[in-house]
Amino acid sequence: MKFRDLAYETSSALLANRARSLLTILGIVIGIASVIAMTALIDGVKAQLVGQLGLNMSRTVSITCWPPGNQPLDQGDIEEMGQALAGDYEFVTGYTYAGGPASSSTAEVEYLNITACEPAYFQGMGLAATQGRLFTEEEEEDGAMVVVLGGSSVQNLFGSPDADCVGKTVRIGSSQYTVVGAIKTDTPYQSDIAYMPASTAVTRLIGQGGYSSWQILGFAREGSDMYAVAANTESYLYQRYDIPYPEEGQTSFSSDEGYVYVQTAQALIDQLDATTATFRMLALAVASISLLVGGIGIMNMMLTNVTERIREIGLRKALGARRGDITGQFLLESVTICIVGGVIGVGVGYGGAWLLASVAGSALSSMMGGSGELVPVISPATVVVATVICVGIGVVFGWYPARRGARMDPVEALRYQ
Repeated sequence: MKFRDLAYETSSALLANRARSLLTILGIVIGIASVIAMTALIDGVKAQLVGQLGLNMSRTVSITCWPPGNQPLDQGDIEEMGQALAGDYEFVTGYTYAGGPASSSTAEVEYLNITACEPAYFQGMGLAATQGRLFTEEEEEDGAMVVVLGGSSVQNLFGSPDADCVGKTVRIGSSQYTVVGAIKTDTPYQSDIAYMPASTAVTRLIGQGGYSSWQILGFAREGSDMYAVAANTESYLYQRYDIPYPEEGQTSFSSDEGYVYVQTAQALIDQLDATTATFRMLALAVASISLLVGGIGIMNMMLTNVTERIREIGLRKALGARRGDITGQFLLESVTICIVGGVIGVGVGYGGAWLLASVAGSALSSMMGGSGELVPVISPATVVVATVICVGIGVVFGWYPARRGARMDPVEALRYQ
């Protein structure tokens, strides 16, 4: 029997029992919709966390080193590190923190958190100006009196998060600074922050509420093994500053002995991937119960179909139909039910994911602040897996009824009343 004839017979058989077919499809729809909705929501939460925490910069390495004798690293040490590890990093840059009260011509804030950094810091952290520009290498070398605003500082100093602040001046501490740009961030926790050339902050602010210790940011070369880069960095720092390696199970030393802490964004991403994979497996396990029920419903329907069509089966076999033809016809009916249910389930699941995302986003917004926008993510791989599952269910649960019909004796089948 040609596939075209099989398809025609399948559609005719399913349409002849519309109510029964729709009820059977419903079990598959619920199962597939559950899989799609949960995986899309989990992937959406992961994407939001990656964006909010800055984990999309997988080449970024955060380095903390405190040599023995309570002596923090300075800029010279950081430059030396960059030269020694040039094979692993495109650049290594230092940054520190300062701060103080700030005011503009229209408002003031009690404390503005200053990140004193070099322009390379913006590339390493994946930051870009949404207004104006970022400060330049020349401004860093000259100690220019410029600042880039971020977080909620634009709103609190100029009245609106979208206020045009470029070219205006703000007073930080006892000095005036020109705003050259602004960075808009979308994180759960907004604070009054700004970025300033490190040379300017060291001269003007360090000692006025700032910190003398430097944090280190490395930006690995493209294609690097991030775990190997982290291991090389740790090895260099332990040997360069004669810091004892921690014993097994020991996480840190006192500042007198020194310590090293190196963390890659890739490690955090891998940990997040493992966590979301666990939740995805749990969602699949829960949805599989619904799919199992749907599969049993398909088997029940197909057994009923076989019973109702015994005389038809006998007639077909008497006219020359082989066992494979009968098996193929009933299997195609079973698979068709599952695929139709899967297609509907994907659509229902994606719609359900948006509904759940809106509810979860509102909850996150009320608890953590921020925009609270949660966008579900449905990957092609999920749709492919759902399709394979549907075909698999159709074959597995349709095989027994199909073979039962194919093995009937044509004489006995024709006698069936």
